[in-house]
Amino acid sequence: MTEQEKQDNHAHLLVMQAIEEDCKVNLEEKIEHPPIAISYGEKEYRTRNGVKYYPIPICTYGNFSFIQAPPKSMKTFFVSLLNAVYANTDCPYAGDLKSFRDGREMIHFDTEQGKWHCQRVFKRVLDMNQGLDTSFYHTYALRGLGVASKLEFIEYVMESLHSEGKKIGLVAIDGIADLVSSVNNEESCKEVVDRVMSWTVKYDCHITTVIHSNFGSDKPTGHLGSQLEKKAETQIQLKRNDITKCIDVECKRSRNTSFKGFSFGLTANLPEVKIPEQF
Repeated sequence: MTEQEKQDNHAHLLVMQAIEEDCKVNLEEKIEHPPIAISYGEKEYRTRNGVKYYPIPICTYGNFSFIQAPPKSMKTFFVSLLNAVYANTDCPYAGDLKSFRDGREMIHFDTEQGKWHCQRVFKRVLDMNQGLDTSFYHTYALRGLGVASKLEFIEYVMESLHSEGKKIGLVAIDGIADLVSSVNNEESCKEVVDRVMSWTVKYDCHITTVIHSNFGSDKPTGHLGSQLEKKAETQIQLKRNDITKCIDVECKRSRNTSFKGFSFGLTANLPEVKIPEQF
């Protein structure tokens, strides 16, 4: 074995030891439930000390979720609603949605629209929280970038904030299909979902993203949708309700207690959680 091969083997061993340290699960250690980023409603638990109520998570830090819906089902409005609530848990449009931002940064990447339309979407957070200081809210329109550049730039933004000592909280990517060469390219889809998962771990943030449903089906589009279903913490489905004229929000799958479904509609063109008597 040459000296160079010995050095390479030693370097590889050090990398594997570092990974082992990060990945090993100590069965004697008490590991806390991932902290909640956004919740909807509460669950009742009976304990020795009486009844206690805990928020039901939609999003937790260190995990990712995705939103699926047919075209024209107000997916982007729902992302705005989550962002506005995360920015301010007392947002007047929130209903029973609550956030636990605790001083963290919020990032919104739009992969589809030009800057004019993106700005309209991003400004909803300000319009829904009048007077709120939103200097923690970082917004980017990525339409002009290629697939590889989009991925590199998203990672660059998160790494830049992280290197400045800032904690990243909620990252919205609308939509994830623009981060792959094709939604049916198995290698490309697996790579982007792996990247998303690695970001949630590295930056201890929650990433939520958006994908279309297949026409006439409840399945998210392509191999990418299948990968998301397998790996996501929470799968959120939006359906247009022709009776209430609102959008129904359903928890299709969750690794936690499933949140109870709710609806949202538009008030002066801003998304708002609706209760039945408001329909």
